[in-house]
This record gives sequence, C-alpha cells and structure tokens, in this order.
Amino acid sequence: MPTGRLAVWWLIASEIVIFGGLLGSYIMHRLGHPEWANQSMHTSTWKGALNTFILLTSSLSAVLAHNAASRGDGKRAAKLLWATIGGGGAFLVVKSFEWAGEINAGYTITSNTFWSFYYTAAGLHGLHVIAGMIVMMFVAADAAKGRELQRVENAGLYWHFVDLVWIFLFPLLYIAK
Repeated sequence: MPTGRLAVWWLIASEIVIFGGLLGSYIMHRLGHPEWANQSMHTSTWKGALNTFILLTSSLSAVLAHNAASRGDGKRAAKLLWATIGGGGAFLVVKSFEWAGEINAGYTITSNTFWSFYYTAAGLHGLHVIAGMIVMMFVAADAAKGRELQRVENAGLYWHFVDLVWIFLFPLLYIAK
C-alpha cells in the first residue's frame, strides 16, 4: 500500500475513535434522557436533509475526480475537486444559516446537554469539512498541473469519511425526535 494512502487510513482510524466516542456518549445520554426529544424537535430536518444531499453529491464529484486522476486527466480531476470543495462550501453556508436561526431562537451550546452535544458534534464535523476543503485545494492545484495525481484518491478517502460521519449525525441529531 502506498505510504500516502496508509497515512490517510491511519488518520481516518484516529478520527473514528474521536467521533465514535462522541457519538457513543451522545447515544448513551440520549437513551437516558428521553426529554431530549423535545429539544431535537427544534432542529431543522429539511436543512439537515439538504446538507446530506449536498455532501453525498460532493462525494460523487470526489469519486469522479479519482476516476479522472486514474486515467491521467489531471485537469478534469482538478475541476471535479473544485466541485467537491464547492459542495463543502455549500454545506457550510446552509449550516451557518441553520445555526444563526437556532441561536437567535435561544438554542445555544449552553442551553442544555442536547444542544451542547449538537453544537459539539456538528461543529467538529464542520471543522473536518473545512480541513478537507483546504487539503483538496492543494491537491487540485497539483492535479491541474498533472502532478501528484495519486493524492486525489487520498483526499477523496478523507472526504468520504467526513460524509460518512454526517450520515451518522443526520439521523441522530435531526430525525430521532
């Protein structure tokens, strides 16, 4: 296995521990506090669903970028990485409007334990989206010049992990009411 890919898998494994602990503690607290359903009713399911669609679509462009890089088409891979970055940006814009509405309604990180978990989990995920976008900018710049095309796959692996985390967060924070 190439060193870069191995490094990404090690990173993903460490991130699984972080998110696994956070989500595991959320689930245990949720089971012990049925009143959380009253708080989770104030999350916007449709905005969460929109963000799910955005991230899944951005994963498709990451897959297509990897496919282009595998064929040696760095320029197309770079364009598709920029589409993926755009998806990450759209996700963050939706999340910003969502959080602004929730905070204006009085649901802040200090409101209660549900909102503490909500903002911590969604915020940590958002930081990972930003990190993925930054990495892809550098990878896209090299890919556009036909260099380091194997890194497109590595950036895509990380992006798929970020999407997978959201697939767990969405039902836990938005649907399980």
